[in-house]
Amino acid sequence: MTTAATPRRLMDEVLWDVFFAVVALGVAAAVAVQDAPGRVAGLASIAVIALLYAVWGRRLVRKQRQGIGYAVTVLAVFAAGAAGSDMVSYLLFGLCPMFFMLLDLRPALVAVVVANLTPLAVGFAANGFDASYLVHVGPVFVMTAGAAAWLGVWINRVVKQSTERAELIAELERSRAEVARLSHEAGVAAERARLAGEIHDTLAQGFTSIITLLQAADPALADERLALAVRTARENLAESRALVAALAPPALGDGSLLDAVRRQAARAAEDSGAASSFRTTGAARPLPTAVEVVLLRAAQEALTNVRRHAAARDVSVLLAYEAEKVRLVVRDDGRGFDPGQRHGFGLDGMRARAGQVGGTLTVRSEPGAGATIELEVPA
Repeated sequence: MTTAATPRRLMDEVLWDVFFAVVALGVAAAVAVQDAPGRVAGLASIAVIALLYAVWGRRLVRKQRQGIGYAVTVLAVFAAGAAGSDMVSYLLFGLCPMFFMLLDLRPALVAVVVANLTPLAVGFAANGFDASYLVHVGPVFVMTAGAAAWLGVWINRVVKQSTERAELIAELERSRAEVARLSHEAGVAAERARLAGEIHDTLAQGFTSIITLLQAADPALADERLALAVRTARENLAESRALVAALAPPALGDGSLLDAVRRQAARAAEDSGAASSFRTTGAARPLPTAVEVVLLRAAQEALTNVRRHAAARDVSVLLAYEAEKVRLVVRDDGRGFDPGQRHGFGLDGMRARAGQVGGTLTVRSEPGAGATIELEVPA
């Protein structure tokens, strides 16, 4: 049952009970003071209708169930009361809304029309089926029945729209909660990917350098290699602390991006033994922290790849400041590789970082011909 249950949602159950009781008591008082032969019958019908509502109709209203049998019974008692006293017809103020609460729309319309035309039929019979009675009184009852039916339809439509709107709002709330959940999960995934990239670009590379230095330690150069390993370990300790604190890379904390990249190039030359050069073009200027982090991490990753895989004799690093962009170019003359077949977290991480700031990563290489890594980011 849908439409029959919706009117009850507009009013508190207790208020409805009070309203129905006030209507019944008011009509009973009007009948009681009336000096008419059918006064007792009228009062009896009101009492029966009140009793029927208390023990039967009220339960149907509370549980939002169809009440066709109840409505037919009430209409019969109402007709008997209207035959005794015309004042009983004022019970329609309570009966009409109750029918819309108990029945679906079409049965409720039928019940309301029948209830409003019942006093007319009773009066017509009581006046000896005089046609003049219908002429004088009929239009009033017909208009009343039409108005009651129209009002019930309008209320039903308003309630239906309100119910649909409430359901829509609830659906929107559920959708918003789902979007928030998905956004949270996406944020968590992105943060995990970012931390994975940070760890790969810092701690993993640093510890790899330490292992390489220790494995390549020459007794004649033991002190120098061990000192370099200790320094690398300290730098990675600083990196790990920065990750935990969600700070920018420590290399940027000691100076500008240009100085940090220059230090990375010098360190790469020191670690690998290759000749290294660093140059810059354009006017160096401060960049957003996110952009500087991407450029520095790309330089670290590219130089680490050169040290670990390229076996290069010469490495060059270029940091070019242009009007609307900044380019980082790392070139080596090592063994090279096929970019179409080479996949690894390092290159993928650099591409992902470049995408975070609207940049692009270009890899040019072929086996035996060295490699060029170029990162271009908007300034």
